[in-house]
Amino acid sequence: MSVTLREMTVSDIPEVHKLETELFPEDAWPLAAFESELAHSDTRNYWVYESEDKVVGYAGLCTVLPISDVQTIAISPQFQGQGLGRKLLTLLVQTAKERKALDVMLEVRFDNPTAIALYESMGFVTIHRRVGYYKGGVDALIMRMQLDALQGQEEDNKA
Repeated sequence: MSVTLREMTVSDIPEVHKLETELFPEDAWPLAAFESELAHSDTRNYWVYESEDKVVGYAGLCTVLPISDVQTIAISPQFQGQGLGRKLLTLLVQTAKERKALDVMLEVRFDNPTAIALYESMGFVTIHRRVGYYKGGVDALIMRMQLDALQGQEEDNKA
């Protein structure tokens, strides 16, 4: 099945929230959180993957210089393993660069090795562990990608 990437709209929120509660039953954002995020278009960027008119993935970024924060990223189980999460994360990092952020930050559940492996493969490093941050007492890893170093390397490679 083909997927299409596009900017998230307010009309996507019910489907996004449904997927959110399926994927993250203990930690799902309330519906109002997505509404609030989209209302701040000056600092937020959100996208959805759609297949056959159904939302199958989504991601969001908040940029308040000098930092961009990955707010959320999720792919429906039947679409996982196809590289869509990596493409969304690449888009978030590119957007952070375009917004002139120096770092991209994110938090991830310690018990989510698939996500941690993706983030590490993209250059994120763990900088802190928040004990018992998530419901059920699961720790959060705080991860960072330093863009200022990456941007300097890219400029060196062009020379």
